[in-house]
Amino acid sequence: MKGKKYKYLLLSWLLIISVNCFAQDEITNARLKKHFENLPFKMEAISLPVFADKDYNIKDFGAVGDGQTINTQAFEKAISECAVNGGGKVIVPAGMWLTGPIFFKSNVNLHLESGAYIQFTKNYNDYSLVESNWEGLNQFRCTSPIMGKNLSNIAITGNGIIDGGGEVWRPVKKYKLTNDQWDALVKSGGVFDEKGTTWWPTVEARDAGNFLAGLKKQNKKITKEEAEKYKVFFRPVLLSFIECKNVWLDGVTFQNSPAWNVHPLLCENVILTNVNVRNPWYSQNGDGLDLESCENSIVYNCKFDVGDDAICMKSGKDKEGRERGRPTENVIIQDCVVYHGHGGFTVGSEMSGSIKNIKINNCNFLDTDVGLRFKSLRGRGGVVENIFISNIFMKDIPTEALSFNMYYSGTAPMEDKSSKEKTIEKVFEVNEETPSFKNIFMENIFCDGAQDAVIFQGLPELAIQGIEIKNSTFKAERGILISDADGIKIENVKISSSEPVVKISQSKNVSFNNFQPETNGNIFIKIDGEKTKNIFIGGQNAKQIKEKTVLSESVARDVLQIK
Repeated sequence: MKGKKYKYLLLSWLLIISVNCFAQDEITNARLKKHFENLPFKMEAISLPVFADKDYNIKDFGAVGDGQTINTQAFEKAISECAVNGGGKVIVPAGMWLTGPIFFKSNVNLHLESGAYIQFTKNYNDYSLVESNWEGLNQFRCTSPIMGKNLSNIAITGNGIIDGGGEVWRPVKKYKLTNDQWDALVKSGGVFDEKGTTWWPTVEARDAGNFLAGLKKQNKKITKEEAEKYKVFFRPVLLSFIECKNVWLDGVTFQNSPAWNVHPLLCENVILTNVNVRNPWYSQNGDGLDLESCENSIVYNCKFDVGDDAICMKSGKDKEGRERGRPTENVIIQDCVVYHGHGGFTVGSEMSGSIKNIKINNCNFLDTDVGLRFKSLRGRGGVVENIFISNIFMKDIPTEALSFNMYYSGTAPMEDKSSKEKTIEKVFEVNEETPSFKNIFMENIFCDGAQDAVIFQGLPELAIQGIEIKNSTFKAERGILISDADGIKIENVKISSSEPVVKISQSKNVSFNNFQPETNGNIFIKIDGEKTKNIFIGGQNAKQIKEKTVLSESVARDVLQIK
């Protein structure tokens, strides 16, 4: 009996070891290559960067992992020694490694062993003000904790944790905290806005917004001397790689960023695998991944739990973004999980350089404010097209499971009234500042619980065009809103909601095939708007759906046709 007990314990121990060893996928070029097969757009497979077989342990360069010693110079020496000798791995062993900014060099793989924890210092003086980019515009920002520019063959791999010390940078809104959390924050220091509802780390950070608003009214840009005064306001992203080629992030956890977490900008061949990205849910601008004006990227088996948009595609803002003219294109997002965020997968709102050729497949969005989020507004310009989304599984979405919002106001979805139904307004001229969203295909989308199943909200001057949803099921308080849209196709879709299940306004060429509306009421579809025309229903239930359709006085009596 005793022998059996020891045998059982041994087997249990081996099982635990095996789970820990194989929970994280081992990434190889062969494993990645299969995700580039049968893509709906042309994209060559990208390969992992290759590094010299040489190791440089930061402890050999004087680093001390006690959580108290500042190791900035040790990281700098190890990375420089590695780079000058042709590259290799810079090893970060188990320990608490306190450091200032880490500046990358080409051909370096920063490898965090199990138990390694890099904690960036919370001294503002360690992060000098530099010319950088934020939310699609060139501007001053504080140096990012991890920086790299014009590099090639760079990686951060392993199993450790990288902490950006964001709590000393970010403003915090009172309503996002419990009373105990707010009281603790108040006791930590800092200042408040006039209403006492937002905490700021310093007076200068709080007052910078008003100063910048004043400059904007005068059509002036801030000087570096002025920016230095308000330095803490210009929070850095945790990881900033700019104009880099062959970038690989694997296995590590990025967390607690001052602003966005991971921000590749103008990069080529970007690979994220097995990465965990975390931020407190109340973190202001606490995005997970922002791919901006990047070409050829894959995001595989990553997990996100953040305070703003989780997996986000961007390409610059307004005139600067259009003049940059660098789209985010050729992106694969596969087997990812989002536990919290404003949007699970988001496009925009800074999309002025265009976004195209994106495939997202087999992802879970759990309790994200919005599931699939497309956002923009007048002034952006740019084109979003050729987006292919399949096998998305969503649970308990507080607002919209699927949202196209061309009236984005810059607030969180829970606060954003602009995403709700719009009344008819002035039609603007279509020009280079008009955002265009078209040719977006979705299949096997499932949502169990949302406020709204689907919102298509285009602009009166330029409808969102060519959007298809197939083989999908949504359970929500409200169903589908289609406003200022053209060429919407809904096939084999089941919607369970209050009545009406579908509201259509100022839209045309909308078709339903084998549509399955479920409601306790008597209205399946409500049609409004003098510009609305060519609404088609077909397949099963077509006759019943037509009988339960209500037309407003403004639409033609033959607007709805069975085909």
